[in-house]
Amino acid sequence: MLRTKDILDEKDKRLRMVSEEVVFPLTKQDRAQIKKMVAYLRDSQIEDRAEKYDLRPGMGMAAIQLGIPKRYITIVNEVDYEEETGKHTFETFIVVNPKIISTSEEMIYVEAGEGCLSVNREVEGIVPRYARCTIEGYDMDGNKIRIRAREEVSIAFQHEIDHLNGILFVDKIDKKNPFKNQEKYRAI
Repeated sequence: MLRTKDILDEKDKRLRMVSEEVVFPLTKQDRAQIKKMVAYLRDSQIEDRAEKYDLRPGMGMAAIQLGIPKRYITIVNEVDYEEETGKHTFETFIVVNPKIISTSEEMIYVEAGEGCLSVNREVEGIVPRYARCTIEGYDMDGNKIRIRAREEVSIAFQHEIDHLNGILFVDKIDKKNPFKNQEKYRAI
């Protein structure tokens, strides 16, 4: 089981590496790692599990955040919660060798501020992101997939693909003017 302490901190130079393309078939280790990444993200969004295992809530993770310089990412987004039954429903994305192939013109940003499992501090400022994007890549078995992402999920894909290129969200915030051009983008 992954823990928050297993995730590299922004000070770790490995986060600045450009990750390598994955060659299929995936190794047993990569398959096991992807399952752990998905389990961490799912559990981190369920309050009692996050507390029990001391997990920092997250929606996405790139392999490089675990020190693995390979191009695969996972995104887990809670889409429903039934209070009566306590049942959580998630949409889960696993993309190997992801590429953004198209984007919207509209730009958005996370009003509460973007966060990252590798950045263990409060960061003020906005990170302009595309409101919609289309991603191509492969599933775990090497089948080509295409995903059209919107809003929060679009932001998550852009954020995680940045990780694969050695970029952290803090790099995209203007240091001198953290809220620069805020009026040009839509807050979500």
